This record gives sequence, C-alpha cells and structure tokens, in this order.
Amino acid sequence: MVQSFATSLLILLLPGLVQCRFACAFTYPRRPVITRGTSTNPPRRRILRTDDNVATLSFPSSSVDASTESPPSRPPHRPPETRIYLTGGFEDAWSSYLSALEADPLLVKSVTAGVILGAADLSGQAIQRATASATASAEEDYDHDDDDDDAGGGEGGVDVARFARFALFGFALQAPWNHFYYQLLDGALPPTSDPYTATTAIKVVIDQFVQAPIFTIVIFVFLGLLEGRTVGEIKERLDEDYVDTMLANWKLWVPATAVNIAFCPPILRVLFLNVVFFFWSIFLSLKLNKKDE
Repeated sequence: MVQSFATSLLILLLPGLVQCRFACAFTYPRRPVITRGTSTNPPRRRILRTDDNVATLSFPSSSVDASTESPPSRPPHRPPETRIYLTGGFEDAWSSYLSALEADPLLVKSVTAGVILGAADLSGQAIQRATASATASAEEDYDHDDDDDDAGGGEGGVDVARFARFALFGFALQAPWNHFYYQLLDGALPPTSDPYTATTAIKVVIDQFVQAPIFTIVIFVFLGLLEGRTVGEIKERLDEDYVDTMLANWKLWVPATAVNIAFCPPILRVLFLNVVFFFWSIFLSLKLNKKDE
C-alpha cells in the first residue's frame, strides 16, 4: 500500500521535476479601468421645430453625459493591490541547503538521510500502534472477555532504539552508499542532456537489477546486527522476506530511479532518493519489525 501510494505520488510530481519553480504569489484582482469623458454612443441629436423650418442641434456626448446622466457607480472598495510571497523563507532555506550541499555534500546528505529515515520509522511505529489498537478492539468486541490485561492495544510509546537504528542507517549507510555509488555510475556512464536516451535506460537497469539486490541484503544485515541478531537469524529473515521485499522494491524504485536519473541534477539525486526512501523506509520498518505470532 505504501509503495503504491508513493508510485502514484511520483507520477503526479513528474511534470514539476522537469521544470521546477520555488516561488508563488497571490494577487488581488485589479480594479476595472474607468475612463471619464468618453462614450461609445454616437452624438445625440435634438430636433427643434419652428413655424417654417426644422433645426437640428448636435450635442457632444461628453456634455450630454456630464449634464444629463448620473456619474458612473463606483466599484466596491478593495484593498490596494498586494503581492504576498509565501515562499520567501523556504527560498532562503533552500539556498542555504544548496550552499551547504556544495561545500560538504557527503555530510549534508548523511544528516538529511538520518532525519528523513528516522521520521519514516516514527511514522511506521505510529501505523503499527494504530493497527494493533484496532485489532485489539476488534478482538475484544468479538470475544466479550474480561481479560483486559491481554488486549494488546495499549503498548505504548515510541521505541527509541528502533528509531535510532533507522536514523543511524540513513546517516551511516544509505546516504554514503548512494553518494559514492552515483559517483561511480556517472563516472562510467556520464549524464546526458536529453533524459530519454539509452544511457538512462542502461543506468536504470544497472541500478535496479544489480545494485538494488545487493543493497537490500546489506540493509537486512546492517539492521539485523544493530538489533543484536545472530548471522543465522539474519539469514532466516532473508529467506523469509527477501523475495517479497525485492518485488515491492521494483514496484516503487524502478519508476523512481528512472525519474531520478533522467531529470534530477546529480547533486540532488541523493536528496530525491531520501524523499522516496521515506515511504520505502515505512515499508521496511513494518516488514522488519513485524511481530511473530
């Protein structure tokens, strides 16, 4: 479910990745322009009859309008035209981030990944608690038992150790791995100005069918060791979950990698990965921390 939502989000965001802007403005409607002393009506004529002849007198439209017509009604009062820039603070923060990224790319990418992946695990824990609470409530309604102590809905707060593991995973493994991996990949196959090339397709194939299977094993081993699992337990988990994880990986990461390689500047690729990895880490957090019943 998480990877399907993230894939749909990527499709919706794809046009914005081709040509992105970081400023928007809201402007009040302009007042209508009123010109005085002019009229689209032809000059009015007044016919004066005398005993023997007819005299026709012409009056300019401006004089008739000024003397015989009421002044035009004023439009409703509006505040003066105002332009409000909502993204000024964001633009400053974004400029500062890019400057730091240029100065120390590996450190900035690592800190960003640690924050995003830690937040992803917190989201995964919240989903897990909500699911457990709903399941416990349903079981209570079905059983009508008085054994409130066994209802698993009250298990509590944030698992700080689990949060720390995912934050450390982002900081120490995910960002450095992808930082150096993309340097090697772009060195072997330099980026092209045209996103729709054979080079892009080859890079996607290498990324998803060579790099991704290896990196997924590394993730299982890294997080398993942080959890204190033995090598045998890690191997057992790989035997149980690896195939399903890779199938879910390709559903999300094949389109995400195509967008990343085709449209993102090289310096922003790891940031893009971190954003997508937020959703992927929720999936991993739930997958690797599911309860054995």
